[in-house]
Amino acid sequence: MTSEVQILTIRQPDDWHLHLRDGAMLEAVVPWSARVFARAIVMPNLSPPVMQVADAVRYRARILAALPPGAAFEPLMTCYLSDDTDANELVHGYANGVWVAAKLYPAHATTNSEHGVTDLVRIRPVLEAMQRAGMPLLIHGEVTEAAVDIFDREAVFVERVLGPLIRDFPELKIVLEHITTEEAASFVAEGPRSLAATITPQHLHLNRNALFAGGLRSHAYCLPVLKRERHRLAIRAAAVSGLPKFFLGTDSAPHLVDAKESGCGCAGIFNAPAALESYLAVFEEEGAVARFEGFASEHGARFYGLPLNEGTVTLVRDGRDMPERIGDVVPFHAGERLAWRVAA
Repeated sequence: MTSEVQILTIRQPDDWHLHLRDGAMLEAVVPWSARVFARAIVMPNLSPPVMQVADAVRYRARILAALPPGAAFEPLMTCYLSDDTDANELVHGYANGVWVAAKLYPAHATTNSEHGVTDLVRIRPVLEAMQRAGMPLLIHGEVTEAAVDIFDREAVFVERVLGPLIRDFPELKIVLEHITTEEAASFVAEGPRSLAATITPQHLHLNRNALFAGGLRSHAYCLPVLKRERHRLAIRAAAVSGLPKFFLGTDSAPHLVDAKESGCGCAGIFNAPAALESYLAVFEEEGAVARFEGFASEHGARFYGLPLNEGTVTLVRDGRDMPERIGDVVPFHAGERLAWRVAA
């Protein structure tokens, strides 16, 4: 970047945690990710979830069919783990390139997670098979016991579940998704090379005050929920640190306005329309623009053992306005002026 022209060109990035939904919503949102990202890890928590090889093959075909003409975007499919996951089919699908990873949702932790894992003991054979095969495990890292405060569920998961999991499966590649706490950032930074984490733009920009700014703000509600300011600062420090354990994963998760603004609003923030610009603003604020390309375009690919992208993306610091709505979805930064824009 030069101060005169304020242009930044980086290797084309990937999104290592993305919700594309299905049907009309898929068709509406996938172009926003495909405009900047070369690849994306696609979450499997549809209804019904993507649990079988055939499910993943069909879902991938629907994603490709929804892409704009000429778009070069590769969806990387994941398997939704349940208590009944068959280890042989899982590893067979991974060996044949259908799956890139498997996703662990603790049962009832988030959207469409009711079929998730109730106890890790139930999937020990699956974890053993994944470790042998080198298949990554992606974790929504929260406990779900009612007795645990919702703001503490990630920190408790790290202590009670993640630590023992790494002890029992030291060679298993693990990504702790969308980390939100100082405890998670420290644990990942100090953990083995087999452990990494994704970070969302909303958790870099917002603390839990955003949920109650002048009223109850349903469009700032996501899971894991926003945390205290000290946690936001810890996550920012991790993102801009240059450590290869931390990389971009938007967790972009669209819901219709009516589903968000209801008596029981859905969790999720649709950040794909401005994700790259949002991340870059944080790196600029932290004086770490030189480390942005690693976070966005290199660390994740290297962790997954995939080649770096050959294309580039250019961002220009002349700003653009984010609309209040995109179709029937409210985007992250709605109504705000963004400092950066992705060049056409």
